[in-house]
Amino acid sequence: MTTATTPDRFSLPASALHGLGSRPFGVYVHVPFCATRCGYCDFNTYTAGELGSGASPGDWLDGLRRELDLAARMLGEPPAADTVFVGGGTPSLLGAHGLAQVLDAVRQAFGLAADAEVTTESNPESTSPEFFAGIRDAGYTRVSLGMQSAAPHVLRVLDRVHTPGRPVAAAREARAAGFEHVNLDLIYGTPGERPEDLRASLDAVLSAGVDHVSAYSLIVEDGTALARRVRKGELPEPDEDVLAADYELIDDVLAGAGLRWYEVSNWAAGPDARCRHNLGYWLGGDWWGAGPGAHSHVGGVRWWNVKHPARYTAELGRKRPPVAGHEVLSDDDRHLERVLLELRLAEGLPLAALDAAGVREAHAAVADGLLSADALAEGRAVLTDRGRLLADAVVRRLVA
Repeated sequence: MTTATTPDRFSLPASALHGLGSRPFGVYVHVPFCATRCGYCDFNTYTAGELGSGASPGDWLDGLRRELDLAARMLGEPPAADTVFVGGGTPSLLGAHGLAQVLDAVRQAFGLAADAEVTTESNPESTSPEFFAGIRDAGYTRVSLGMQSAAPHVLRVLDRVHTPGRPVAAAREARAAGFEHVNLDLIYGTPGERPEDLRASLDAVLSAGVDHVSAYSLIVEDGTALARRVRKGELPEPDEDVLAADYELIDDVLAGAGLRWYEVSNWAAGPDARCRHNLGYWLGGDWWGAGPGAHSHVGGVRWWNVKHPARYTAELGRKRPPVAGHEVLSDDDRHLERVLLELRLAEGLPLAALDAAGVREAHAAVADGLLSADALAEGRAVLTDRGRLLADAVVRRLVA
């Protein structure tokens, strides 16, 4: 049930705190700043010209510290963070010193587990060897770089501002600075992208020597510049058959290079290279999302912050949680989310998580080539290669 929330009335029930620490616990920090706005992006981000007073990076950092301190008090005895993920926006615009301050704020509020995974997203254009050395010294263990494509004309359609070769150079710089775990993001299915463009992007990714790749099909989100161009007929909608062919090409090339899928849109060189923070989301863990527009989940309660940085800092200046709304997940909600998320993983979903009707549908999905017969015999629902292309439809069958 979704509930509109006034900040001074938001609190976590005791039932949500029960078992806190027995589940993975992560911290997500949202950095809302970008140098420019990409045409396809609908994330909660702002350029300098879109921000008013009370919304500078310094104001945001003060607000972040206040929210994290408030979070620690609301959680009572919070567990040390197993994972930290700094996303955005463009976290690298803060520079190494700014990102060090962000991680220090998390440490002071929660502490870090001895083997904590600490990731920051970065735009290749706002990085350098000195940047990577600085964040490595600060305690970051993983870097995720936005590449999207190696083809200049594809980047232009996406309004993506970076030179085509810069992401590979940045990945190499990160590895030279001591980062064992480096991810590159790709977007496929952009209008005008040819199979040879996608293959060139994959070749570039592999040349960078990264141990993780995320690849997402282009989605035309309402309210974006890309959506306006599609609506005007300047660009076509992404083609479903092209998206399927692109996905198969990505999987074939990455698997051939030793990067295996572990989630429908993510490939890793081995278990240690998997993104533990995202696995916490997919496996029903707890996390506190700090920053404007960030979402959180603890013990079946989900909430989200106000979006604008100025309002975010203003609420925290009044010593109030910057919460815009929350919902308490019902048993049915939690079941649906478990099926939706775990089925996307290579390990799949235990059949015991399904009701009798769901188990019958799982057997039918095996007959349709969507779930693995061998895995089902071992008590798990695991997507086949074809099933990955139709994952959402399989979920609907299992929970109908």
